Amino acid sequence: MKHLIDIKDLTVEEIDELIKVAKDIMQFPDNYTEKCKHKKLATLFFEPSTRTRLSFETAMLDLGGNVIGFSEASSSSASKGESVSDTIRIVGGYADIIAMRHPKEGAPLVASLKSTVPIINAGDGGHNHPTQTLTDLLTISCEKNRLDNLTIGLCGDLKFGRTVHSLITAMVRYKNIKFVLISPDELKIPEYIKENILEKNNIEYIETNSLEEHIGELDILYMTRVQKERFFNEEDYVRLKDYYILDKNKLEKAREDLSILHPLPRVNEISTEVDDDPRACYFKQARNGKFIRMALILKLLNIGGNK
Repeated sequence: MKHLIDIKDLTVEEIDELIKVAKDIMQFPDNYTEKCKHKKLATLFFEPSTRTRLSFETAMLDLGGNVIGFSEASSSSASKGESVSDTIRIVGGYADIIAMRHPKEGAPLVASLKSTVPIINAGDGGHNHPTQTLTDLLTISCEKNRLDNLTIGLCGDLKFGRTVHSLITAMVRYKNIKFVLISPDELKIPEYIKENILEKNNIEYIETNSLEEHIGELDILYMTRVQKERFFNEEDYVRLKDYYILDKNKLEKAREDLSILHPLPRVNEISTEVDDDPRACYFKQARNGKFIRMALILKLLNIGGNK
């Protein structure tokens, strides 16, 4: 039985196959409407979510399956003190596959050790968010028709941004990737990411405080919000939350074929005036999440795609 806890759980070949199946679902959705008939997905969200939870639920419904679960810890037995391990043991008797979000790093891994059904990590604290990374990879593949030979700018909260950490981990396995890491000093990429992933794989990268200085070099600009829920000190959050705001003026220096991604939700780091720019891909990106999660559910349930 296979779980998806970390993007590293998937080989490059498996990622490429998931993208291939997702694109087939996008093109021929009617071929997949009963693939998961009589199957149940449990969405166990111990932390609030809109896009990820609804994306998983819609994915399963579009595959002809059913959905059970909860959307916050207070509506589950966790509020009574039940352990994650016990919750997983119980829910595994009701569902065929589980998508789990938890504020504590490592909780989905603990769950996978006790589960009798596949576990999908739908985000654990500031650690991992592998299905968001698969969504990002599908979007980049759709926009650029490749996952190699790219210069990727990551801008904003690179310290706590689990989507950034997972995307770097995935992209270093493709050829000729360069990163431009754009953040205030307080939100720089963690040292373990630089040492164990970037430098270990001989990936070219630069760190900078300036978006304007480097935006013209980028194939992909991946914006992130400064996450209030990751800060212990509200003064630090207030001071840093408006550090980078992407607007039309900044985009004047960018390439015509730039693709702008954002895992969402945004606060104000991308001005709404950018939404109508053809380079803005973040709403397409959110929609793509459903298709890649459909492909992943099929894979983990060992249900063949459309051949």
